[in-house]
Amino acid sequence: MTPTPPRRALLAITSYDGPFYPNGDNTGLFYTEALHPYLVLTKAGFAVDLASETGSYGIDPHSIDDAFMSAEDKAAYSDAGSEFGQKLAALHRARDLNPDDYGLFFASAGHGTLFDYPKATSLIRIAESVWARGGVVSAVCHGPAILPAVKDAATGRSIIAGRSVTGFTDKGEELLNLMGAIREFKLVPISQGARDAGATYLEPEGPFDDYTIADGRLVTGTNPASAHSTAAKAVAVFDAL
Repeated sequence: MTPTPPRRALLAITSYDGPFYPNGDNTGLFYTEALHPYLVLTKAGFAVDLASETGSYGIDPHSIDDAFMSAEDKAAYSDAGSEFGQKLAALHRARDLNPDDYGLFFASAGHGTLFDYPKATSLIRIAESVWARGGVVSAVCHGPAILPAVKDAATGRSIIAGRSVTGFTDKGEELLNLMGAIREFKLVPISQGARDAGATYLEPEGPFDDYTIADGRLVTGTNPASAHSTAAKAVAVFDAL
């Protein structure tokens, strides 16, 4: 009988904090795409650790605009002494963690993930361990950038090969006038990365609709509006294991 995976989650954070936007702004973590999953997971009784590949991070300044934050989100962002704020300030370096400690892996997002997640070997190793031991792997928005590199030990292929996934849409990038920056930096859009790994890429009717899908133990969401629902569905899948 396969042991039940531990009720502990690793919330992955991008370590990229550098140029991206046409106006010269940096990109990095999209704040609510980590905050909302953290709140869902802790409410569901998970112990949650936060880690990036390097142990450092930066916040995408656009993610803390009024358009993307509720009053509660703003209060959380302003409260450095909150549990989430303290954990973010004391971010782990992924290679210092034991992959076997986790039963759920959740990749938060921001355009920074397109830069570092595909080569984030320690985060990838944790996700592979969770998958191999029967746990849940989940990602939202640009977080699925990590999934093509997460291999299934049984097949040697990506865990998304032959499965359905979602993530931030090409239409969304175009509406934000960011597809040019993606091409300039030679980054791989989420839809392309999924298809290249042998997955079926699905998307909502509107690029900013709340849209989340589960394919077995793999749970993905499309955009910031989907961060809460993606985490909630990941919890539901975990609880059904």
